[in-house]
Formats: sequence, structure tokens, C-alpha cells
Amino acid sequence: MRLVMLGPPGAGKGTQAKRLAERRRIPHISTGDILRAAAAAGTKLGKEARRYMHDGGLVPDAVMIGLVQERLRQPDAHGGFILDGFPRTVAQAEALDGFLAANGMPLDAVVQIAVPRDELVGRLAGRRTCGTCGTMYQVAVSQGPNGRCDACGGPLLQRDDDREETVARRMSVYERETAPLVGHYRDKGLLREVKGTGSRDEVFQRITGELR
Repeated sequence: MRLVMLGPPGAGKGTQAKRLAERRRIPHISTGDILRAAAAAGTKLGKEARRYMHDGGLVPDAVMIGLVQERLRQPDAHGGFILDGFPRTVAQAEALDGFLAANGMPLDAVVQIAVPRDELVGRLAGRRTCGTCGTMYQVAVSQGPNGRCDACGGPLLQRDDDREETVARRMSVYERETAPLVGHYRDKGLLREVKGTGSRDEVFQRITGELR
């Protein structure tokens, strides 16, 4: 199965994509993870990506398209994949459409997770990420023992792009640049819209129900 997960920042795309990938035994391809790894490595591309991420903006299309195409060429993606965080613009979607068509890898579905804006802002501002293993927490729900990760004991940190002063910019960027993707995929008959409120299990059951 080849899927794209869509939704605004804080909608839970990463959590649901990872869970679905484990059930389907296909790779979860998170462009956020790819970009953060490049930024940490301090390469020219990484430094450019870090600047855009810190400001809450979108990384240029040419950079993202190249990274994703390179990842999709790897053998483990030939049997299926879940894209999380890409495409983010219609131009990226069109480039992805062309690449997948040329390589005989058409998408099976695009899942759009919908969550009200006020809930999204609260989720993002309260999110903490383990600096060691990357596990995410909501501080109002489960911040771990003494601010440490339940899984590995690493420190829980607030990412730069989750700080309150950046959240509003991220939402505006999404609404301007990424929301039009919904129409793009609806026109292709690929869109599956899922309500993203409620527990993680409830949202997951809605997603799997749409994909049956």
C-alpha cells in the first residue's frame, strides 16, 4: 500500500503514520525526521533546512523533492510506503505524481486528518520530544517522570518549531500553502477524510476503517 498522510501541524500524522506502517509492515517516511537529521549533521542542506524550520516556514520544493525521490528509490519502499510531511505544496504533489507514475508506483489513498485550529495550537504548544529517541509527549497528559522519557529516560525538550511564537506562523503557512492539497487529491479520487479528535486509538480505527 502507498499512502500520503495529510493534516495540519499537531494533527497526529506522525503518530498515526508510524502505527499504520508497523501494522502494514511498510516504511514510514517522515520528511521531518530526514530534515532534522540533515540539520544535526550540519551539512549545507542541513543548515538551510534548519533556518526554515526555526522560522516555521517551508523548506524549498527543490530540496524536499530531491530528498523524497531519493528515499523512495530505496528497496524497502518498493513494496509500499507511508509519506508523512510530504507533499506540502501543490507543486510538490505534482512532482510526486510525476515521479510515481514514471516508476509504476501510484498512490492508493491520501488520508486527511482534520482537527479544529484551537485544539491544534494547544497540542503544539504542549508538545515535548525526547532528545534521545524522539518519542513525543503532551505535557498536560504524559510528560514522563521528572521531565524524562518513559521509553529511554532521555530529556524531554520543546522543539523550536513548537514554541508558541512559532506555532501561529506554522498554522498560517499550512493554511496558505498546504491546505490546497486537499482539493488536489480530492479531484483525483484519492482523498479519505478522517476526524482527528478523540483518543489515538479512536483516530486509528477511523483511518483503518477508511482504508478497508
